[in-house]
Formats: sequence, structure tokens, C-alpha cells
Amino acid sequence: MLKRLAISNYALIDNLDISFSKELNILTGETGAGKSIILGALSLILGQRAESKYFFNQQKKCIIEGTFLLDGFHLNEFFTENDLDFDLETVLRREISSDGKTRAFINDTPVNLTILKKLGEKLIDVHSQHASLEINDEEFQLLVIDTVAGNQNLLSNYRKVYKSYKKAQTQLKDLISQSEQSKSDLDYFQFQFDELEKAKLIAGEQVELVKELDALSHAEDIKKNLLNAISILSESEPSAIAQIKEAAISLANAEKYKVEVAVLTERLNSSLIEIKDILSEIEDIEQGSMVNETRLLELSERLDLIYSLQKKHRVASEMELITLRDEISTKLNGILFADEDIEQLKAEVDRLYMEVQELSSQLNRSRAESIPKVESSVMATLAEIGMPNAVLQILNETLPTGKFDENGNNQIKFLFSANKGQAPLPMNKVASGGELSRLMLSIKSLIAMHTALPTIIFDEIDTGISGEVALKVGHIMEKLSKNMQVIAITHLPQIASKGDSHYRVFKDEQEEITRTNINELKQEERILEIAKMLSGDNPGESAMQNARDLILNSKGFKN
Repeated sequence: MLKRLAISNYALIDNLDISFSKELNILTGETGAGKSIILGALSLILGQRAESKYFFNQQKKCIIEGTFLLDGFHLNEFFTENDLDFDLETVLRREISSDGKTRAFINDTPVNLTILKKLGEKLIDVHSQHASLEINDEEFQLLVIDTVAGNQNLLSNYRKVYKSYKKAQTQLKDLISQSEQSKSDLDYFQFQFDELEKAKLIAGEQVELVKELDALSHAEDIKKNLLNAISILSESEPSAIAQIKEAAISLANAEKYKVEVAVLTERLNSSLIEIKDILSEIEDIEQGSMVNETRLLELSERLDLIYSLQKKHRVASEMELITLRDEISTKLNGILFADEDIEQLKAEVDRLYMEVQELSSQLNRSRAESIPKVESSVMATLAEIGMPNAVLQILNETLPTGKFDENGNNQIKFLFSANKGQAPLPMNKVASGGELSRLMLSIKSLIAMHTALPTIIFDEIDTGISGEVALKVGHIMEKLSKNMQVIAITHLPQIASKGDSHYRVFKDEQEEITRTNINELKQEERILEIAKMLSGDNPGESAMQNARDLILNSKGFKN
């Protein structure tokens, strides 16, 4: 329920702070006093669009804050899903700056307007005379039936399965389309795969082939340089090895007289051994170095093949070709096994279809059983509020076999007749504004007995009614307030007299500035307000007594 509403800098409101009771709250005031302004401010913390041109002071920001008591309304899951701190006393706040920027908060945690609106829809149902138009909406009509039938869990389960069914249908359609396209490309993919498979590509071979080809291409130069190195080391006169040997002998002679030379002699002899090993390896390499035209041709052809494939497939290495080959192989396998996948998915679609069909049948039966209850309950309430000849006829049509939507396979249509002898027709063709308001009130009172909505607001839905009917409408609101908080904006004293709390909205003109204000009326103030509603600004004693009687017969006096 809405415990408190604080409004700062909105329209004609400078600062207001209103606390509401948990049952029936009445707001009255002259036309233009600002009752709808208060409702407009409330709509901002319910996620509605804001415009800075409606600020009281364009130099300040607008702040709307509502405090809600959530005990017993099972909203913990919503807070958990949206990563919000749950509190039994939850505060919704909206701040709008003069440049139009807006911020929203739930328990001081910043949220976007979508989340604010979703929570607001769970907290308050605003019903105005214009909102009666929603009764013509088939979605709303179906919601009425499902609420009375208690189909919330069944409908939620159905929608989950229906969503899976539609998703599987889409996947099947896409898979069949892909399969048909792939089959047309099968020969092309097979040719590409065969070509790459025949190449027998090996990771890293391209680099090695290039190295080997480079060596074979320069075999003569290599052999010439190796022979020259051999000649210098061992064949020339004197050869390098001979000269090193001679140097080693000279050092050996010197070390007889200079001991430290012995280390150098040893190092030179070691170098001589190393040079001889090098000479041996050079000779081996030279013996194996020869021009191999056959191998040269093989290497050139292999590299030409790899380069050709790279150019054809627009890649830069044999590894990319190998990856491409594997990808094509996967595609081929997918094409070859697509029919099997299609059959499996068809089976899943058929299974989900049967489940959708069963759940929709359960919904259909539940709705069919509830329709007479809705009809009789609404007509009984209408009779109570002055429409004894009203008829509500609810048509329950089913979609063609195999057709479903997110609500099942039902199409619900409300037909209405307000007068005896008049055939029921769609409400927008036969019902006046006042009749629609009373019809909607009857439906909302029925819904309230089957759902846990914390607060409902009636914004001047008493249009077009008066006298005894107004008393009965007020009685309906009074009954509603036993199950939920009701806030009613009204011009009728009969309805105003039913309130547990009564607030007067008025314009306050000071210092050439007009402000909207509100105060909760005490006993005598309330009598005076209702007397004014009965007879005008200067009520006589009879009007005052009439006001006392209305209150006494409704709620009794309260301080």
C-alpha cells in the first residue's frame, strides 16, 4: 500500500507531503484545484514520461517520493531478479532536473524507468474514466477471466512451453533452409575438400621446403665455397692447419723457459683439434653437396601447389589451408547428417506442440468454467449500483486447430447491454461513459477478490452517476477497501462520505503565486466539505445535517 507521497516542485505544487490510510482514502476539491496534478506526480514514480515544463520553479529540480508497505505482497523475487535490496517499507523516488534529465531510485539504488514501471505496475492500479476504454481490449478481457480462474501459474507454464515451441519451430525452419542451401553447394564443397585433402598438407612444411629449395638452388656456390675452405685449411702451401701445428711447436719450446706459456700451448692444441673436426664436417658436407635437378623440380612443384592453393583461398600459410580443409570437412559432415538433425528437431517440435496443446486445453477448460462466474458476479454488482437490467455476455472462441498465441488458443470477447430488450454488443457500441465506469468498477471489484494488488486508485470514475447509485458505488469502493488500499478522487458526497480518511485539495494564492495544497480533514472539516459538495460554498443547516447523516450511515464519526 502507498503509505506516503512527497511532492516537490511539480506543476502548481511547491511542497506536499501526504500520508494515506490503509483502507479507503478520499480526495475532493473544486475542479482545477490540483487533484489530477497529484495523480500526475504519482505517475512519475510509476515510470511515466516526465517534462520539465511542468515544474513549479524552473530553476529547481522536481522530486517525487513514494513510500510503500510491501508486507504480504510476495515481491521478494522481483527485487532479487533486479538486484535490489528488499525492504518491507520500500521507497520509490524520481528526480527530474530543469534540463529534462531524470533519475530513478528504488530504496536509494539507481534503476532505469523500465524497472521502476514494472514495480509500479505491481504496486498501484490507476483507474480513471478514460481507463474504462481498456475494457474494450481483448487482452484485458482475457486477463479478467484468467485472474478469476486463478490461471497465473498455468498461464506462466504455458507461455514458457509456447516460447520454446516457437523457438524450436524457427530453428527447424532455419535448419531446413540451411540444409537445402547446403545441399545445393555440396558438389562445390566436396571439390574444395578433395583438392585440399589430395594436397596432403603438413603443418610447418612450407618453411622447410623453402629452406631446402634455397639450398638446392645454390648448390654450386655452396660446393665452391666449401672446397675453398678445405683448400685453405689443409691443401694450400702452407695450409692453415700446418701453420697452427708449427705455432704449437714453437710455444712448446718456449714453455721450457716460461711456464705460463704452457696454458697457451694447450689452448692452441685444443683449437687445432677443433679445426680438424670442422674440416672433417666441411668435407662431409661438400661430398653431399651436389646439384639434384630431380629434387629441385619436386620442391618447386610442391611449393607451386601450396602457393596456388593459398592464392585461390586467399590465405597466407599452409596452416590456414589446413584449418580451411577441416572447416569444409565439418560443413560436409553437417550436410550429410543434416537430415538426421532435422528429424530430431521435428520430433522436438512435435513434442512441444503436444505439450502446448495440452496446456492450452487446460486453460480453455479453466476459462470456460470461470466465464459464468464472471458474468454473474459482474451483473450482480451492476444491479447493486443501479443497472439491474445490464447484461454481460462473454464469448469464448477458439482459434483454428493448430493455431496458438502466447495466451493459448482462446479469443475472449465481452458483449454488453445496459438496457432491457437490447441485444449485447461490443461495449464501445452500446455503453455510455458512466456505464463503462460502473462496468469497470464491477470488474475491478471482482478482480480485487482474486489478486493481491496493494493499491487501486479511482480517478473520477463517478462521472455520469448521482443519488442512490452514487451511494452504491461508494459502497462497492468501501468493500474493496477491506481487501486492498483504495484512493478515490471524487466529486460526489455519497462516495466521499465512505472514506476512512478524507483529504481536501485546494489552491492557495499567496504573494501573487498560486500553489496546490492538500490537508487531511478532521471531523467538522469533513462535514463542512461534504455539505459544500451537497449544496455549494455556503451550506445551510440542512446540508450540514445531511452531511452528518451521510458520514454517520457510512463510517461513523472519527477524530
